Amino acid sequence: MTKLSPADSLVSTQWLADHLDAPDVRVVEATWFMPATGKKGREEYDAGHIPGAVFFDLDDIADDENPLPHMLPSPVKFASKVRKLGLGNGNRIVIYDRTGGSSAAARVWWMFRVFGHGEVSLLDGGMTKWLAEHRPIEDQPPVTRERHFLPRIDQTLVRDKEHMLANIDSKREQVIDARSAGRFKGEEPEPWPHRKVGHIPGSLNLPWPELVDPEAKTFLPIETIRAKFEKAGITGDKPVVASCGSGVTAAMLTFGLYLTGRDDVAIYDGSWAEWGLAEDTPAEK
Repeated sequence: MTKLSPADSLVSTQWLADHLDAPDVRVVEATWFMPATGKKGREEYDAGHIPGAVFFDLDDIADDENPLPHMLPSPVKFASKVRKLGLGNGNRIVIYDRTGGSSAAARVWWMFRVFGHGEVSLLDGGMTKWLAEHRPIEDQPPVTRERHFLPRIDQTLVRDKEHMLANIDSKREQVIDARSAGRFKGEEPEPWPHRKVGHIPGSLNLPWPELVDPEAKTFLPIETIRAKFEKAGITGDKPVVASCGSGVTAAMLTFGLYLTGRDDVAIYDGSWAEWGLAEDTPAEK
């Protein structure tokens, strides 16, 4: 898999504006909201999006047979869906969202890498920064031509419940949780159905908003991000797995570590939506 360097994996609004008409660049909006908000990413996209952007629906491009929210689909389903969006081999894909950060966009970035497409970037600041700079938007979806996409799944970037249970004893991998400190400690309510609160025993905590500027919604400088992870306990080259509520915001930690040079960070796809509901999983507070 051809991978973009950390420096190329985060592009500015100016870079995107300069490359909107480039034949190999494809723009993807991945806006997603928690169900309790009542908001729909597709409706936000339809009201106005970056010119040429297609909409990637996290709840649609998912495993329909899994009762957990927006779990990874099969390679066949992923390839079929992104082909129809005009996304394929040879494309430089730039992803953004509009949710006050880039968490959903980071999830889609991770998904493309899982399925073997490494030429994918995030738009720094997303739609928030694009609109603040009074850049153009359009309210009609682009006309797309189906493009070939050959999935090559990389299982090293994915963890399941069995892996996580085994890791409690082996401690082979460091686990870092992207949820708020309150949810991590079991002091705040969980938004997904659950039997328990708290965190996976032995895991560390770095709430994902700590990686972005609270006003501009752009990523903090790389050295600042590196220091945040070190303060949270991620040091050395021990393998890392990111977790969160349902596998979305964990991707922000994965992307943040990628910016610092770590391209081997996995995500526990089920995250607390699975762990907190299962009967055979221990929890710490």
